[in-house]
Order: sequence, then C-alpha cells, then structure tokens
Amino acid sequence: MTALTLSTAAVPGLRADAIVVGVAKGANGPVVAPGAEAVDAAYDGRLAVVLETLGATGAEGEATKLPAPSGFKAPIVLAVGLGAEPEKDAGYGAEALRRAAGTAARALFGAKKAAFALPLADAAAVGAVGEGALLGAYSFDAYKENGKDAKGRPAKAPLADVVLLGGKPRDRAHKDAVERALALSEELNRARDLVNTPPNDLNPAAFAALAQDAAKANGLKIQVLDEKALTKGGYGGILGVGSGSASAPRLVKLSYSSPKAKKHLAFVGKGITYDSGGISLKPAGHNETMKCDMAGAAAVLAAVVTAARLGLEVNVTGWLALAENMPSGSAVRPGDVLRMFSGKTVEVLNTDAEGRLVLADALWAASQEKPDAIIDVATLTGAMMVALGNRVFGVMANDDAFRGAVHEAAGEVGEEAWPMPLPEHLRKGMDSPVADIANMGERMGGGLVAGLFLREFVGEGITWAHLDIAGPAFNEGGPFGYTPKGGTGTAVRTLVRVAELTAAGDLG
Repeated sequence: MTALTLSTAAVPGLRADAIVVGVAKGANGPVVAPGAEAVDAAYDGRLAVVLETLGATGAEGEATKLPAPSGFKAPIVLAVGLGAEPEKDAGYGAEALRRAAGTAARALFGAKKAAFALPLADAAAVGAVGEGALLGAYSFDAYKENGKDAKGRPAKAPLADVVLLGGKPRDRAHKDAVERALALSEELNRARDLVNTPPNDLNPAAFAALAQDAAKANGLKIQVLDEKALTKGGYGGILGVGSGSASAPRLVKLSYSSPKAKKHLAFVGKGITYDSGGISLKPAGHNETMKCDMAGAAAVLAAVVTAARLGLEVNVTGWLALAENMPSGSAVRPGDVLRMFSGKTVEVLNTDAEGRLVLADALWAASQEKPDAIIDVATLTGAMMVALGNRVFGVMANDDAFRGAVHEAAGEVGEEAWPMPLPEHLRKGMDSPVADIANMGERMGGGLVAGLFLREFVGEGITWAHLDIAGPAFNEGGPFGYTPKGGTGTAVRTLVRVAELTAAGDLG
C-alpha cells in the first residue's frame, strides 16, 4: 500500500521524483491553484503561461509534465487539472481534489515518491487528496508473470510514497484525516482485489475464508454457514442459486460492535462469485466480466472492516450472500419453486435473476436482529445500467427520507447515485399462480421490479435501502481520476459515510 504523510517542508529542497500542483480552468486560460505558490514563483510567476503553451487548460483529467525549475531537488513538476475554477472564496470541492490526486497518482506509476502541493484548505481537503492519491495508486498484478506487462516489459510499480505538502503533522484534525484516508482506501482496495480475482480462485468457500482472515485481523466476530447449516436453516434462495455449482454456497455474518453504540446498521451484499445465468444461460458477450457479480459482498466486507478500523460508535453487521450460479443437472430450473428462509415461496421464472434470491434470504436473516436500518448492495440488474449508465448507481428504499439521506451521503463522498422510486403498480407483475411471488415481473422498469421483490423480504417496521451498483461496480473502459480499469470498490465509501453519520446522530 502507498504510504501517506504530512509535511510542511519547503518545496524546492524536498527530495522527490515529482512535485504535483493543481491547475484550474479559468475564464481566460489555466489558473494555478493554491498550494503551488512556491512552484509558480520559481517560474517567475509564469507557470500558467508555460502550461498553456504546452496545451494544458486545467480541465479535469489533464496531466501535464514539465521540467522542474532550477534549484529544485525534484526533477519534474506534474500539473493536474482541477476542472472549472471555483467562485471567489468558494474553494475547491472534495471530489475535484480527489480526482485530481488520483490522476496524478496514475500518471506517476513507476515513481517512488511524490510531493502533492494541491489546495489543502482544511482537514476535509487533506482527506480528499490523500484518498484520491491512495486510490489512484491502485494496481492488481497478482496474476502477471514476473511482474511484466502484456508486452513483456517490467510493469511499473504504483507510486510508493505520497507527501501532502501544507498538511500539518501535529494538527489532530489533519492526522485524523490521514488515518481515515488510509483505512478507507486500504479496505476499498481490498474490495477491488476481490472483484478482480478470477472466479476459479474465488468461489464461495474461498471468499468466506478471506472474510475470516479479515475478521481475525480486525477483531470482528464472524459466523460462516456452510451448505449443511444453510439446509438445516431453510435458506432456500441461497441453496437454490448455488445448487448447480460444484462450489457450495455460503452465508457469512460479520459483526462489529462498539461499546458506545446507540444504533445498529446491517449491510447485506450480493456475492455471486460467478454468474453464468444458470439454466437461463447468458449469451456470448455477456458473461466475460461476471466475476464482478460479487461486488456488493466485497463492498460490505470492506465497509464493516473500515468501521472497525475507525472505531465508529455504531454497531455494524455485514451479511455476505455467497453462491456461484452455474448450469448443471442439479441446477434450479425455470418453473421451480423455492421456499425461502422467510417461509415465502418464490417461483423461479428466470435463473439469471438469481441475485435477488440470495439477497432475499440474507435480508430476512438480517431482519431477525431488528437493526435500525438495513442497506443492501448488489450488481443486480442490467435495467439499472440502461437507466443510469455505467457510473451512477440507483438508490431505492421503503422510506423516502432514508433514501434521500443515503443519496446525500453518497454525494458527500463523491459517489454518483440517483434516487429511484418503487412504483406499487409494478408489484402485480410478480404475482404467481403457484407461489407467493415470482422472481420476475414486467420487463420495463426491471431495476425497480427487483427492488420491489427485495422489499418483500425486509422485516416489518425496518427501514431499508437498496443500492443497485450494476453500472459502476466494474469499469470496462479506461481508468479515470482515481478509478482503475476493472473492480472499482463502488459503494464502500457510501456505506462507511452512512455508518459515520449514524454514529454521530446526523443521518437524515
């Protein structure tokens, strides 16, 4: 993991591979952002002019390298775009800083140390820059032979050491911001690693074992229900989905408890370690990235561990519903009826609508503890991607105020989300002539139909929200900002923020 430190050292004498400065998009060209005053002075106040000559505009995502001024110990200055210049006295937003720092970290792969001279107006800015740099420095190289890239060249290692210039090493708020950024980024990157791990090495049992390791390392209680315990308990949804695979399903319960907690949150994650669609087999071109169908469970694991590492004053229970959805002679078939853990029966009309089946059992299990609120996270429907694209997740809930609070929490941490309704008229489409409910309904509004199905398995009187992260959980395009290609760790920050606000009594 990349190291993160605070420093008040003078820029010219600092030994580093690069100095990172920010540049904004002004009305008349690029504008050098606060934090870079010493660097700008070394260019005789003409840094913006030099950058404009090199084609820089200050737009988000830009990264422009130029030789450092004479007398600097660092050989390179890297200018990263912050986007539009803010209004007077408004300051730069946390997400703009986060993305710029991530862009810089990605541009500096292969470097050992970089000093970030970006705007650090307060502790929130310190945390945002630190977080962006740590997330941008992520790479997943576990399966690359001898550390070489696709062309056989030695792969560049991530930036090893980030120094935040202008950060105050003795300031408690600044130190807390660094500690939070480290804990959150390390656990979010754990989620990314899980999503990127190929399914031949991450079946339900292997995922459960990794969760046990994380629990042991962070003082969490953990309970793993294997296929025998699931059968005895009557978890028909999880067992049905996993019945076609040689790798048996698991239900994992992780518990973090604070002696000062006044509230209890439950996070439930969909953990389909590979989704072939089952008997309703996915067509070619739709299954190559289905190792990411456990991104919800990965996010829940990371969020619970982060809550523990930060010592949040709230009890958090994580439920990981783990199964592999495969076709075989023992697989669940369209037309089968499953008796769920809640006792309700479900007619399976499409075996590729499997995520809602494992979540239904886990939601009911979570409900038995009567938490103050439940949030489930899942790469659930292609329909949500059609509605919101690849970078925005949908938020549904059985309480409008809670939906709004979760949406607002996502915005605070830079995760793009959008509140979605649960129209009652769509429920009728799931009526079944042979069971209590079917796992499919109307095609139009399919993401909302899935949310309505899940609502059926939330205990009475319990506040609940559903995050459909099908779009942003796995980035098939090029990297941007602090977001890499592949697993992104989407929803980890939202869950942690909800836990922080709940602990402080400020949610909603």
